[in-house]
Amino acid sequence: MRRGIGRTAQALLAVALSLGSLPALAQEAARLPEPNTRVPPGVVRYAPTVFPDRVVASPAQAAATGFSVAWRTDASVDSPLLEVVVAGDSPDMGAPVRARATSRELRTENGTAHHHRAEVGGLQPDTLYAWRVQGGGTWSAWHHTHTAAASGAPLTLLYFGDTQNKNVSLTTRVVREAMRQAPDARLALFAGDLVSGGDGEDDNEWGEWFEAGGALPTSMVVAPAPGNHEYFEEFEDTPQERRVLGAHWPLQFALPGNGAPGAERTSYWFDYQDVRVAVVDGTSALDLGTAQAQARWLESVLSASTARWNIVLTHQPFYSPREGRDNAMLRRHLLPVIRRHRVDLVLQGHDHVYGRRLAGDEPTPVFVVSVAGAKQYRLAEQARKTMRPVAEDIQLFQVLRIEGDRLRYEARTATGRLYDAFELVDEGDARRLVELPEGRIEERNCARAQTLKGRADRCWE
Repeated sequence: MRRGIGRTAQALLAVALSLGSLPALAQEAARLPEPNTRVPPGVVRYAPTVFPDRVVASPAQAAATGFSVAWRTDASVDSPLLEVVVAGDSPDMGAPVRARATSRELRTENGTAHHHRAEVGGLQPDTLYAWRVQGGGTWSAWHHTHTAAASGAPLTLLYFGDTQNKNVSLTTRVVREAMRQAPDARLALFAGDLVSGGDGEDDNEWGEWFEAGGALPTSMVVAPAPGNHEYFEEFEDTPQERRVLGAHWPLQFALPGNGAPGAERTSYWFDYQDVRVAVVDGTSALDLGTAQAQARWLESVLSASTARWNIVLTHQPFYSPREGRDNAMLRRHLLPVIRRHRVDLVLQGHDHVYGRRLAGDEPTPVFVVSVAGAKQYRLAEQARKTMRPVAEDIQLFQVLRIEGDRLRYEARTATGRLYDAFELVDEGDARRLVELPEGRIEERNCARAQTLKGRADRCWE
């Protein structure tokens, strides 16, 4: 159906050209929904080849001394190599260390592929490494990735809400603007629903996600949370219906294997300088009965943390800003753990709006919901009362800068304008939250008909 809409738009433009009435018909065509991917029917745009693609680095559990890499080729390539060496200014950087990858097969609408994973350890902290991955008689480009520095060193990281839909068309600009605003970022967190999934075009959508990401997945380490769209409904509309993790997720990223029982492939944790990041699988907690197991796991992960800052990354919000959604099981089982261990930030997606709130009188944890992609929702009235600031019908990314006893948070629009900003200050036995209003774009009330697509009740300067 989505492909048919694309052909209809093309047909309208062709008629407009032939009849000389381009402005009116072109405007009508422009109002038609855009397909979720740019791949026309019958075109194999993202088929695997002997050349490595979908290359992405992810942090090791101890990110100061290692990282892992996942990539894809066609099925003729098995157990290829990763080479890594300290980056140098000469094209001859010396003899690289080699790591042999493990390979697994995946069959999709684009044919049979082999997905590869290689892990590199024993590296030096705060060091720029050059690395490349092997294909079938070919190699990727040499990429540069920094290992995490020692505790106390400044750190910049990025956080993205759901990308999900129309990634090449509309996520690309958000990723590029984020990298322009934070060229020193070393870590990127994604809060799930990277793709829409479950529509027979999963591999095309993953191809578009990597295309939209450009240089980001190879110039910094990427840590995603799984969303509900990384799952699919097996035996849908039958008594046997159940949630099943999509085949791409375990192969597309080389994540630490230290997750919770029952959610081993989708929950994990790692340390990056002064930050411990714990990734929770909200879909598994809500739909597959692992909430208690993940709560016990999170208890042990946070109890053992010696990091100054602790961040929980998950897809479904603890406090939903969308009407009709309430993830009470997360609050029942996981929220007490988060409060007990004084987590600083809970970064979330799922509800395609923006909202920030506290869960009580204390300055932490700060709960944030954000969206990077094209799909947008409406805010619930309750969210307007309990969250501030809020936003809808707007694409955002977030930049976190950590230095010593201060964590600065910024939410910026797709064009780089500052929407929200605050600072957490570590005062030893407590945190202090400082609002940073200077430079934020201002909200102003406006009629619904004046706003983009007539949906939002706010418009922007």
